[in-house]
Amino acid sequence: MRVVIVTESFPPDVNGVAHCALQTARHLAARGHDPLVIAPAVAADAETDAPCPVVRVPSLPLPGYPQVRVALPSRRVAATIAAHHADLVHLAGPFVLGVRGMTAAARLGVPAVAVYQTDLAGYARTYVGAGEAAAWRRIRAVHTAADRTLAPSSAAVRDLAEHGIPRVRLWQRGVDTVRFRPELRDEALRRRLAPNGELIVGYVGRLAPEKHVELLSGVCELPGVRVVIVGDGPSETSLRGALPGAVFLGRTTGDELARVFASFDVFAHTGPYETFCQTVQEAMASGVPVVAPAAGGPLDLVGHGRTGLLVTPHDAEAVTEAVRELAFAPALRAAYGRVGRATVEGRTWAAVGDQLLGHYADVLGARTAVVA
Repeated sequence: MRVVIVTESFPPDVNGVAHCALQTARHLAARGHDPLVIAPAVAADAETDAPCPVVRVPSLPLPGYPQVRVALPSRRVAATIAAHHADLVHLAGPFVLGVRGMTAAARLGVPAVAVYQTDLAGYARTYVGAGEAAAWRRIRAVHTAADRTLAPSSAAVRDLAEHGIPRVRLWQRGVDTVRFRPELRDEALRRRLAPNGELIVGYVGRLAPEKHVELLSGVCELPGVRVVIVGDGPSETSLRGALPGAVFLGRTTGDELARVFASFDVFAHTGPYETFCQTVQEAMASGVPVVAPAAGGPLDLVGHGRTGLLVTPHDAEAVTEAVRELAFAPALRAAYGRVGRATVEGRTWAAVGDQLLGHYADVLGARTAVVA
Protein backbone atom coordinates (compact mmCIF):
# COMPACT_ATOMS: atom_id res chain seq x y z
CA MET A 1 0.00 0.00 0.00
CA ARG A 2 1.28 3.46 -0.91
CA VAL A 3 0.42 5.97 1.82
CA VAL A 4 1.13 9.70 2.00
CA ILE A 5 1.17 11.04 5.56
CA VAL A 6 0.39 14.77 5.58
CA THR A 7 1.28 16.05 9.03
CA GLU A 8 1.24 19.47 10.69
CA SER A 9 4.39 18.50 12.61
CA PHE A 10 7.17 15.94 12.30
CA PRO A 11 10.48 15.29 14.14
CA PRO A 12 12.71 16.96 15.09
CA ASP A 13 9.59 18.65 16.54
CA VAL A 14 8.69 17.19 19.94
CA ASN A 15 4.92 16.88 20.36
CA GLY A 16 2.15 14.34 20.07
CA VAL A 17 1.37 14.92 16.40
CA ALA A 18 5.02 14.62 15.36
CA HIS A 19 5.63 11.50 17.45
CA CYS A 20 2.49 9.72 16.24
CA ALA A 21 3.24 10.55 12.60
CA LEU A 22 6.75 9.14 12.97
CA GLN A 23 5.48 5.95 14.62
CA THR A 24 2.89 5.56 11.85
CA ALA A 25 5.55 5.87 9.16
CA ARG A 26 7.78 3.37 10.97
CA HIS A 27 4.99 0.83 11.29
CA LEU A 28 3.96 1.12 7.66
CA ALA A 29 7.56 0.60 6.54
CA ALA A 30 8.02 -2.33 8.94
CA ARG A 31 4.89 -4.02 7.54
CA GLY A 32 6.19 -3.71 3.97
CA HIS A 33 4.12 -0.73 2.86
CA ASP A 34 5.43 2.36 1.07
CA PRO A 35 4.90 5.53 3.16
CA LEU A 36 5.93 9.09 2.31
CA VAL A 37 5.64 12.09 4.66
CA ILE A 38 4.73 15.69 3.81
CA ALA A 39 5.56 18.10 6.65
CA PRO A 40 6.46 21.75 7.29
CA ALA A 41 10.09 22.67 6.67
CA VAL A 42 12.48 22.93 9.62
CA ALA A 43 15.94 24.42 10.01
CA ALA A 44 18.45 22.86 7.63
CA ASP A 45 20.53 21.44 10.47
CA ALA A 46 17.54 20.00 12.37
CA GLU A 47 16.50 17.07 10.20
CA THR A 48 15.89 13.69 11.77
CA ASP A 49 16.18 10.09 10.66
CA ALA A 50 12.96 8.84 9.15
CA PRO A 51 11.94 5.42 7.79
CA CYS A 52 10.75 6.91 4.50
CA PRO A 53 11.14 9.98 2.27
CA VAL A 54 10.06 13.27 3.86
CA VAL A 55 8.96 16.15 1.61
CA ARG A 56 9.18 19.50 3.39
CA VAL A 57 7.00 22.44 2.35
CA PRO A 58 7.87 26.07 3.14
CA SER A 59 6.84 27.20 6.62
CA LEU A 60 7.06 30.06 9.08
CA PRO A 61 7.41 30.02 12.89
CA LEU A 62 4.17 30.76 14.75
CA PRO A 63 4.38 34.31 16.19
CA GLY A 64 5.13 34.13 19.90
CA TYR A 65 5.74 30.37 19.72
CA PRO A 66 8.71 29.77 17.39
CA GLN A 67 8.91 26.08 18.28
CA VAL A 68 5.73 25.62 16.19
CA ARG A 69 5.98 26.11 12.44
CA VAL A 70 3.02 26.65 10.13
CA ALA A 71 3.12 25.52 6.50
CA LEU A 72 2.70 28.07 3.74
CA PRO A 73 0.58 27.52 0.61
CA SER A 74 2.39 25.17 -1.74
CA ARG A 75 1.57 23.18 -4.85
CA ARG A 76 4.04 20.60 -3.61
CA VAL A 77 1.34 18.82 -1.59
CA ALA A 78 -0.86 17.80 -4.50
CA ALA A 79 2.12 17.13 -6.75
CA THR A 80 3.71 14.83 -4.16
CA ILE A 81 0.52 12.84 -3.55
CA ALA A 82 0.09 12.37 -7.30
CA ALA A 83 3.74 11.45 -7.89
CA HIS A 84 3.67 8.86 -5.11
CA HIS A 85 0.59 7.23 -6.71
CA ALA A 86 -0.96 7.15 -3.26
CA ASP A 87 -3.58 4.54 -2.43
CA LEU A 88 -4.52 6.49 0.69
CA VAL A 89 -3.77 9.84 2.34
CA HIS A 90 -3.28 9.95 6.12
CA LEU A 91 -3.93 13.41 7.59
CA ALA A 92 -2.22 13.85 10.97
CA GLY A 93 -3.84 16.57 13.06
CA PRO A 94 -5.13 18.40 9.97
CA PHE A 95 -5.65 22.15 10.28
CA VAL A 96 -3.42 24.04 7.85
CA LEU A 97 -1.25 21.68 5.80
CA GLY A 98 -3.81 18.92 6.33
CA VAL A 99 -6.55 21.02 4.74
CA ARG A 100 -4.45 21.22 1.58
CA GLY A 101 -3.81 17.50 1.79
CA MET A 102 -7.55 16.81 2.03
CA THR A 103 -8.28 19.09 -0.93
CA ALA A 104 -5.62 17.39 -3.02
CA ALA A 105 -6.82 13.90 -2.07
CA ALA A 106 -10.40 14.78 -3.02
CA ARG A 107 -9.28 16.24 -6.35
CA LEU A 108 -7.22 13.14 -7.12
CA GLY A 109 -9.93 10.72 -5.96
CA VAL A 110 -7.70 9.25 -3.23
CA PRO A 111 -9.39 8.15 0.03
CA ALA A 112 -8.32 9.98 3.17
CA VAL A 113 -8.17 9.10 6.85
CA ALA A 114 -8.02 12.12 9.19
CA VAL A 115 -6.51 11.71 12.66
CA TYR A 116 -7.88 14.19 15.21
CA GLN A 117 -5.15 14.97 17.73
CA THR A 118 -5.34 18.57 18.95
CA ASP A 119 -8.11 20.40 20.82
CA LEU A 120 -7.83 23.49 18.62
CA ALA A 121 -11.02 24.97 20.05
CA GLY A 122 -9.51 24.81 23.53
CA TYR A 123 -6.35 26.45 22.25
CA ALA A 124 -8.44 29.24 20.70
CA ARG A 125 -10.01 29.92 24.09
CA THR A 126 -6.58 29.97 25.72
CA TYR A 127 -4.72 32.16 23.26
CA VAL A 128 -7.31 34.60 21.95
CA GLY A 129 -10.23 34.24 24.34
CA ALA A 130 -12.49 33.63 21.35
CA GLY A 131 -12.51 31.85 18.02
CA GLU A 132 -13.79 28.53 19.34
CA ALA A 133 -16.69 28.46 16.86
CA ALA A 134 -14.35 29.30 13.98
CA ALA A 135 -11.95 26.54 15.03
CA TRP A 136 -14.78 24.00 15.05
CA ARG A 137 -15.93 25.14 11.60
CA ARG A 138 -12.48 24.45 10.20
CA ILE A 139 -12.21 21.11 12.02
CA ARG A 140 -15.66 20.12 10.78
CA ALA A 141 -14.85 21.03 7.17
CA VAL A 142 -11.75 18.87 6.84
CA HIS A 143 -12.95 15.92 8.93
CA THR A 144 -16.35 15.76 7.24
CA ALA A 145 -14.57 15.51 3.88
CA ALA A 146 -12.46 12.56 5.08
CA ASP A 147 -13.55 8.97 4.55
CA ARG A 148 -12.93 8.28 8.23
CA THR A 149 -11.87 10.29 11.28
CA LEU A 150 -9.86 8.60 14.00
CA ALA A 151 -10.09 10.06 17.51
CA PRO A 152 -7.67 9.10 20.31
CA SER A 153 -10.06 9.00 23.28
CA SER A 154 -13.70 8.54 24.22
CA ALA A 155 -13.93 12.22 25.12
CA ALA A 156 -12.63 13.21 21.68
CA VAL A 157 -15.10 10.86 19.97
CA ARG A 158 -17.95 12.53 21.87
CA ASP A 159 -16.72 16.05 21.09
CA LEU A 160 -16.49 15.31 17.38
CA ALA A 161 -19.91 13.65 17.26
CA GLU A 162 -21.49 16.55 19.16
CA HIS A 163 -20.11 18.95 16.54
CA GLY A 164 -21.62 17.01 13.67
CA ILE A 165 -18.56 15.18 12.38
CA PRO A 166 -19.48 11.81 10.80
CA ARG A 167 -17.66 8.49 10.50
CA VAL A 168 -15.63 8.83 13.71
CA ARG A 169 -13.85 5.82 15.17
CA LEU A 170 -11.64 5.38 18.25
CA TRP A 171 -7.92 4.88 17.61
CA GLN A 172 -5.70 5.24 20.66
CA ARG A 173 -1.95 5.73 20.81
CA GLY A 174 0.82 3.26 21.52
CA VAL A 175 3.63 3.53 24.05
CA ASP A 176 7.17 2.21 23.97
CA THR A 177 7.12 -0.16 26.95
CA VAL A 178 10.70 -1.23 26.28
CA ARG A 179 12.09 2.29 26.50
CA PHE A 180 9.79 3.42 29.34
CA ARG A 181 10.04 0.98 32.22
CA PRO A 182 10.32 1.07 36.05
CA GLU A 183 13.77 -0.54 36.11
CA LEU A 184 15.34 2.70 34.87
CA ARG A 185 14.78 4.43 38.22
CA ASP A 186 18.13 6.13 38.91
CA GLU A 187 19.08 6.90 42.50
CA ALA A 188 22.03 9.05 41.47
CA LEU A 189 19.73 11.20 39.33
CA ARG A 190 17.25 11.39 42.19
CA ARG A 191 19.95 12.64 44.56
CA ARG A 192 20.89 15.32 42.05
CA LEU A 193 17.30 16.47 41.61
CA ALA A 194 16.31 16.16 45.27
CA PRO A 195 19.47 16.25 47.37
CA ASN A 196 17.54 16.18 50.65
CA GLY A 197 15.58 13.08 49.73
CA GLU A 198 12.42 14.96 48.74
CA LEU A 199 9.49 13.29 47.01
CA ILE A 200 9.89 14.07 43.29
CA VAL A 201 6.78 15.26 41.44
CA GLY A 202 7.41 15.55 37.72
CA TYR A 203 5.76 17.29 34.79
CA VAL A 204 6.75 16.53 31.18
CA GLY A 205 5.44 18.52 28.24
CA ARG A 206 5.35 21.86 26.50
CA LEU A 207 5.64 24.94 28.66
CA ALA A 208 2.79 26.85 27.09
CA PRO A 209 -0.35 28.63 28.35
CA GLU A 210 -2.74 25.82 27.40
CA LYS A 211 -0.85 23.38 29.66
CA HIS A 212 -1.53 25.42 32.84
CA VAL A 213 1.67 24.23 34.50
CA GLU A 214 1.30 27.09 36.99
CA LEU A 215 -1.27 24.88 38.76
CA LEU A 216 1.73 23.15 40.35
CA SER A 217 2.52 26.25 42.42
CA GLY A 218 0.88 24.79 45.52
CA VAL A 219 2.79 21.54 45.08
CA CYS A 220 6.03 23.53 45.20
CA GLU A 221 5.06 24.71 48.68
CA LEU A 222 4.50 21.24 50.12
CA PRO A 223 7.20 20.29 52.64
CA GLY A 224 9.48 17.48 51.50
CA VAL A 225 8.42 17.77 47.85
CA ARG A 226 10.56 18.76 44.86
CA VAL A 227 8.86 19.64 41.56
CA VAL A 228 10.80 18.78 38.39
CA ILE A 229 9.76 20.31 35.06
CA VAL A 230 10.80 18.72 31.75
CA GLY A 231 10.17 20.61 28.52
CA ASP A 232 10.47 24.03 26.96
CA GLY A 233 8.19 26.62 25.45
CA PRO A 234 7.04 30.23 25.60
CA SER A 235 5.87 30.04 29.23
CA GLU A 236 9.21 28.96 30.66
CA THR A 237 10.24 32.39 31.98
CA SER A 238 6.95 33.04 33.74
CA LEU A 239 6.85 29.51 35.16
CA ARG A 240 10.29 29.89 36.70
CA GLY A 241 8.82 32.74 38.71
CA ALA A 242 5.54 30.96 39.48
CA LEU A 243 7.14 27.68 40.65
CA PRO A 244 9.77 28.61 43.24
CA GLY A 245 12.18 25.80 44.03
CA ALA A 246 11.25 23.75 40.95
CA VAL A 247 14.03 22.18 38.89
CA PHE A 248 13.80 22.92 35.15
CA LEU A 249 15.54 20.30 33.00
CA GLY A 250 14.61 21.74 29.59
CA ARG A 251 13.80 19.58 26.59
CA THR A 252 14.73 15.96 27.25
CA THR A 253 14.11 13.05 24.88
CA GLY A 254 14.88 9.40 24.21
CA ASP A 255 16.56 7.18 26.78
CA GLU A 256 17.37 10.12 29.04
CA LEU A 257 13.68 11.04 29.22
CA ALA A 258 12.84 7.45 30.11
CA ARG A 259 15.37 7.57 32.96
CA VAL A 260 13.84 10.80 34.24
CA PHE A 261 10.30 9.41 34.08
CA ALA A 262 11.24 6.29 36.05
CA SER A 263 12.91 8.45 38.69
CA PHE A 264 9.72 10.37 39.53
CA ASP A 265 7.62 9.43 42.55
CA VAL A 266 4.48 11.07 41.10
CA PHE A 267 3.71 12.35 37.62
CA ALA A 268 1.43 15.41 37.52
CA HIS A 269 -0.20 16.63 34.34
CA THR A 270 -2.17 19.87 34.43
CA GLY A 271 -3.42 20.56 30.88
CA PRO A 272 -7.23 20.29 30.50
CA TYR A 273 -7.27 20.19 26.68
CA GLU A 274 -5.58 16.86 25.97
CA THR A 275 -7.25 14.72 23.32
CA PHE A 276 -5.04 11.84 24.51
CA CYS A 277 -1.97 12.73 26.63
CA GLN A 278 0.96 10.54 25.67
CA THR A 279 3.06 11.57 28.68
CA VAL A 280 0.48 9.99 30.99
CA GLN A 281 1.01 6.66 29.21
CA GLU A 282 4.77 7.04 29.42
CA ALA A 283 4.53 7.69 33.15
CA MET A 284 2.34 4.61 33.58
CA ALA A 285 4.76 2.51 31.55
CA SER A 286 7.48 3.78 33.90
CA GLY A 287 5.54 2.53 36.92
CA VAL A 288 4.75 6.02 38.21
CA PRO A 289 1.34 7.02 39.67
CA VAL A 290 -0.43 9.85 37.86
CA VAL A 291 -2.32 12.96 38.91
CA ALA A 292 -4.25 14.46 35.97
CA PRO A 293 -7.37 16.52 35.25
CA ALA A 294 -10.64 14.66 34.84
CA ALA A 295 -11.02 15.87 31.26
CA GLY A 296 -10.19 14.69 27.76
CA GLY A 297 -7.74 11.86 27.16
CA PRO A 298 -6.76 11.21 30.80
CA LEU A 299 -10.32 10.02 31.50
CA ASP A 300 -9.54 6.92 29.41
CA LEU A 301 -5.99 6.47 30.65
CA VAL A 302 -6.06 7.04 34.41
CA GLY A 303 -8.08 4.66 36.56
CA HIS A 304 -9.02 6.87 39.50
CA GLY A 305 -8.00 5.06 42.66
CA ARG A 306 -6.24 2.35 40.63
CA THR A 307 -3.40 3.95 38.65
CA GLY A 308 -3.60 7.49 39.98
CA LEU A 309 -5.96 10.32 40.85
CA LEU A 310 -8.17 12.43 38.60
CA VAL A 311 -8.83 15.99 39.79
CA THR A 312 -11.07 18.90 38.86
CA PRO A 313 -9.61 20.74 35.83
CA HIS A 314 -8.09 24.20 36.44
CA ASP A 315 -8.08 23.57 40.22
CA ALA A 316 -4.64 24.16 41.76
CA GLU A 317 -5.85 23.18 45.23
CA ALA A 318 -7.16 19.86 43.92
CA VAL A 319 -3.78 19.12 42.31
CA THR A 320 -1.98 19.97 45.55
CA GLU A 321 -4.29 17.81 47.67
CA ALA A 322 -3.91 14.84 45.31
CA VAL A 323 -0.12 15.08 45.51
CA ARG A 324 -0.33 15.44 49.30
CA GLU A 325 -2.45 12.28 49.48
CA LEU A 326 0.15 10.30 47.53
CA ALA A 327 3.15 11.88 49.23
CA PHE A 328 2.42 10.20 52.54
CA ALA A 329 1.36 6.85 51.08
CA PRO A 330 4.37 5.03 49.60
CA ALA A 331 2.53 1.70 49.47
CA LEU A 332 -0.33 3.32 47.56
CA ARG A 333 2.10 4.93 45.11
CA ALA A 334 3.76 1.58 44.51
CA ALA A 335 0.40 -0.15 43.97
CA TYR A 336 -0.78 2.51 41.50
CA GLY A 337 2.53 2.26 39.66
CA ARG A 338 2.30 -1.53 39.32
CA VAL A 339 -1.25 -1.44 38.01
CA GLY A 340 -0.39 1.42 35.65
CA ARG A 341 2.46 -0.54 34.14
CA ALA A 342 0.28 -3.64 33.73
CA THR A 343 -2.45 -1.55 32.11
CA VAL A 344 -0.28 -0.27 29.26
CA GLU A 345 1.87 -3.33 28.58
CA GLY A 346 -0.30 -4.40 25.64
CA ARG A 347 -0.48 -0.93 24.08
CA THR A 348 2.60 -1.25 21.91
CA TRP A 349 3.00 0.84 18.78
CA ALA A 350 3.00 -2.39 16.78
CA ALA A 351 -0.43 -3.37 18.12
CA VAL A 352 -1.83 0.13 17.61
CA GLY A 353 -0.26 0.31 14.14
CA ASP A 354 -2.00 -2.90 13.11
CA GLN A 355 -5.30 -1.39 14.29
CA LEU A 356 -4.59 1.57 12.01
CA LEU A 357 -4.03 -0.79 9.07
CA GLY A 358 -7.44 -2.26 9.83
CA HIS A 359 -9.00 1.21 9.52
CA TYR A 360 -7.18 1.72 6.22
CA ALA A 361 -8.52 -1.60 4.95
CA ASP A 362 -12.09 -0.63 5.91
CA VAL A 363 -11.82 2.69 4.06
CA LEU A 364 -10.30 1.16 0.95
CA GLY A 365 -12.89 -1.62 1.01
CA ALA A 366 -15.73 0.86 1.24
CA ARG A 367 -14.35 2.85 -1.71
CA THR A 368 -14.04 -0.34 -3.76
CA ALA A 369 -17.60 -1.32 -2.93
CA VAL A 370 -18.91 2.07 -4.09
CA VAL A 371 -16.99 1.83 -7.37
CA ALA A 372 -18.28 -1.70 -7.94
